[in-house]
Amino acid sequence: LWQPVTWAILLGALLAPATARLAARLGNRPRLASSLMTVAVVLLLLLPVLALGGAVAAQAAQLVQLIDTSSVRASNLDLADFPVLDGPLTWLETTAGLSLAQIEGWIVMGAKRLLEFVAASGGAVFLGALGTIMKFLLMLFVLFFMLRDGPRIAQTLVRMLPIETHLRGKLWRHLIDVTRAVFMGIGLTALVQGTLLGIGFAIAGLPSPLLFGVLGALFALVPIVGTTIVWVPATLWLLSQDQFPYAVFMLAWGVVVVGAVDNVLRPILISGRTEVPTLAVFIGVMGGLSAFGFIGLFLGPIVLGLLVALFRFTSEELAPGSNEA
Repeated sequence: LWQPVTWAILLGALLAPATARLAARLGNRPRLASSLMTVAVVLLLLLPVLALGGAVAAQAAQLVQLIDTSSVRASNLDLADFPVLDGPLTWLETTAGLSLAQIEGWIVMGAKRLLEFVAASGGAVFLGALGTIMKFLLMLFVLFFMLRDGPRIAQTLVRMLPIETHLRGKLWRHLIDVTRAVFMGIGLTALVQGTLLGIGFAIAGLPSPLLFGVLGALFALVPIVGTTIVWVPATLWLLSQDQFPYAVFMLAWGVVVVGAVDNVLRPILISGRTEVPTLAVFIGVMGGLSAFGFIGLFLGPIVLGLLVALFRFTSEELAPGSNEA
């Protein structure tokens, strides 16, 4: 039961400011504002995500059938068509004994396994914590109380900390900034990158743009690797099909449009908030995914980001002259 509760806590923390503003506009009625926000989450987030999961699963199943055809294996994936890879491929063959056919087979098999996983999971890959109706209802139930009472409970817990009064408010704001920086600076940026990547796939005439847009959004959560793991193979595939104009477009779209989002949108979203170190995000994403599944993509960076924020807060307060007023 911890997964739906965790989803409710994360969504509650993200939507708390909007719920507070809505309550103020409704004449200071937090119960009504929390109810409306819970309904909005169902209509604007959960139902579209379920529909998206079904569509992505269908596209993944189609690609699995395409990969199974002999024509795809024989002609669509030939690493020898790319002179730039001659050096690395020769080095791998001489040092590790890996032939070109083995590498191509691993790439095809890895892609097939990934697509089979997505096709089999359907909407559950996006809503892993909401696998049953009971868990779904439990999440909505907890979310309502998180929206209504979450800020008050959190502030009560902060007041119980054995630190000076003036430091409690500062610590509280620090932790809130980190949490929202992860959601806004990492989560929303990844969503925009995935959307743009899907649009690029559609313009280039590549198959299953919706599927690869979703995969791009997921990989965008991983620092360093990011969306390149999706659009670089797409560019190479277009080159192998002698579609040079579309290959150039895909390369430019991935570098200039999709890649620039991380450098332009992320600073805007986290402006005024605490920046989460890239290393903490990377370790958090990989460790969280391994330990907690899909929810770990968000939970891992948040937990590590909060730990880093606490260390920074403590070091700043203990620094000489920090308590001088």
